[in-house]
Amino acid sequence: MFHWAGLPSAAAKVSLLLLVVAVLFSWSSLSDRVPEFALTKIEESDIKDDSGKEPLTEDDADPEDLEVFYPTHQWQTLRPGQAVPAGSHVRLNLQTGEREAKLPDSEDGNSEAREERRRKRLGKVDVDANSFTSQELKKALAKMKESEKAERKAHEEEVRKKFRPIEQLKEEFEKLNVKMETDYEIMVKLISKFNSSASTLADKVAALYDLEYYVHQVDNAKDFLSMGGLQLVIEGLNSTEAALKEHAAFVLGAALSSNPKVQIEAIEGGALQKLLVILATEQPLAVKKKALFALSSMLRHFPYAQQQFLKLGGLQVLRSLFRQKGMETLHVRVVTLLYDLIVEKLLLEDSQQEDQLEEKMLQYQQVRLVPAVVEQDWCVAVSNLLAVPEHDTREKVLKTVAVLMSFCRERYQGDQALSSTLGLLRREYEELAAQEQREGDKDGYFSELLGSVNTIIQQLRGRQLRAPFR
Repeated sequence: MFHWAGLPSAAAKVSLLLLVVAVLFSWSSLSDRVPEFALTKIEESDIKDDSGKEPLTEDDADPEDLEVFYPTHQWQTLRPGQAVPAGSHVRLNLQTGEREAKLPDSEDGNSEAREERRRKRLGKVDVDANSFTSQELKKALAKMKESEKAERKAHEEEVRKKFRPIEQLKEEFEKLNVKMETDYEIMVKLISKFNSSASTLADKVAALYDLEYYVHQVDNAKDFLSMGGLQLVIEGLNSTEAALKEHAAFVLGAALSSNPKVQIEAIEGGALQKLLVILATEQPLAVKKKALFALSSMLRHFPYAQQQFLKLGGLQVLRSLFRQKGMETLHVRVVTLLYDLIVEKLLLEDSQQEDQLEEKMLQYQQVRLVPAVVEQDWCVAVSNLLAVPEHDTREKVLKTVAVLMSFCRERYQGDQALSSTLGLLRREYEELAAQEQREGDKDGYFSELLGSVNTIIQQLRGRQLRAPFR
């Protein structure tokens, strides 16, 4: 606390001296950290005159420049008006009352290395205390700016060598004449490639492979039809090359899927007969697999095709696959197709929109699929597949058996092999369903399979059974 009425106390003197020292150190530190607060600040206007040339001699210096103090590693007295270089240590000598300054001491003994770094920053200028002037400092700063510009230009040149300018890239793209083709244009080219006599077998197969990707879309399939591509693919089913028949059937199946217009054109173009011939004759498994895919796409939700299928003996052709060796992988596909066709008709009969579906109901009434299934002993052919080890196959077969139960009950009740198989499946799925419940899955996959097995057993025995895991 200061006593303003009289002389300051001893404590006040000490506080005043500490305050002065703190202000001086703060000014020195601030000038070191923030260039605009340094007494030796060099403005851009000081470096160059109006003509843009650098000053060359000390005579051109501003006469109002402050006298620069050149510190050493020893404390030296500062004269009034002297400018202290940024980073210098400044103190107030309490004995003499004068300000003193010196270069900062190096804590790690590398003062010479620090001085060398300072020399490099200032450029090739003599920084000796006896010759370092403000004019030389301006020259050094100008040289630093020129050096930075040279480095920046060198870096830009290096970047230009690695990358091409956008204008050059635009010109190259224009020369390439890059053009986005529509699906229609692509299909036209693929059809031409497939139909060309100059194309090799590999070229034609590749064209069909690409076409299959595009005709999955309903609109593309209609365009494919208008281009004449559908008829070319149907004719490809007669090829002597297995690879062409396989991929032609693949394209046909993709185009037929959920596309009534293409279905009608395909059956009128003779596709159904050609597919049945492939399935009835000796062909590689891959060819028959694709032919069955195309046949399934044609029959689903198309009662007229289903009616023609039965008239042409298609059900007998599919039944013959169960007697051919090496065709086991097709069995479950055939069963799935039968299940879909039967359920499709049953769902339509149970539909509440009878007025809107009257015409379609009349068409389905002409399809006598279930009587033909019973007559050709599909009941046993389907149930025998329950002996396969794959759960996915069993699931599909169980669904089909459940659908056929109303028509095949008498045949199933006298089938001891079926009863034995159902008993084994029940015990197996009871264990698996119990394990699911222990793991916290009350309505898991095996519980559903167990429910299907119990339902069939219940229907065969004619009494109610309790499903413990349902």
